[in-house]
Amino acid sequence: MESKGLSPPVLLRIGPLELTRTIPDLLVVTGVLIAFALLVRLGLGRRQTGWPVVAELIVEHFEDLMRDLLGCDPRPFTPLVVTLALFIASANLIGLVPGLHSPTADYSCTAALAVVVFLAVPFYGIRQRGLRGYLRHYLEPSPVLLPLEIITEFSRTLALSVRLFGNIMSEELILAVLLSLAGLLVPVPIMMLAVLTGVVQAYIFAVLTVVYLSAAIRSQAPDEEVKP
Repeated sequence: MESKGLSPPVLLRIGPLELTRTIPDLLVVTGVLIAFALLVRLGLGRRQTGWPVVAELIVEHFEDLMRDLLGCDPRPFTPLVVTLALFIASANLIGLVPGLHSPTADYSCTAALAVVVFLAVPFYGIRQRGLRGYLRHYLEPSPVLLPLEIITEFSRTLALSVRLFGNIMSEELILAVLLSLAGLLVPVPIMMLAVLTGVVQAYIFAVLTVVYLSAAIRSQAPDEEVKP
């Protein structure tokens, strides 16, 4: 395992465009998720064991969580939240495979994921409450707090990206140092801990996404209603 550091190596330049090492790793992660989806789809008509059960448990867990936090039907939000959780978990763990690196150890990747959440929050907020209802929550409880609300929107996006990037990058650096100093066997317990860390970081990112969505669709005036 090699550490990419803060700037992933550039594999190819085409004019102003650069193909970094992160792109092939992202393609591998995408392939893993597509393979998982195919396995789930092929197993749906068979006995309820294996991958379909795993997928069902993941979806049900997040839907129960969203039902509690959002107070409405979670199905419109399920594709976003579950896809983020599975993608980030796969991206975090792929770095444990020799020759591959975690795309989430590249800040451009985690920043892109945070931007997805940043754009999804107003999208779902406006869809659930309407433009006027959504914009009103920036003025509650007082219009004086509008600048703070705007700063909060941007700061939490930055926090999402930096938290994930910092945890995964430091994890890869530690593993790379241990492998270079101690060989393959000694870092095994650390690698097991890295598996747990990768899954937990993906879960935290998904849960924070649900929390931000909840703030967008539940902070409503008494005359508003959240659409089911």
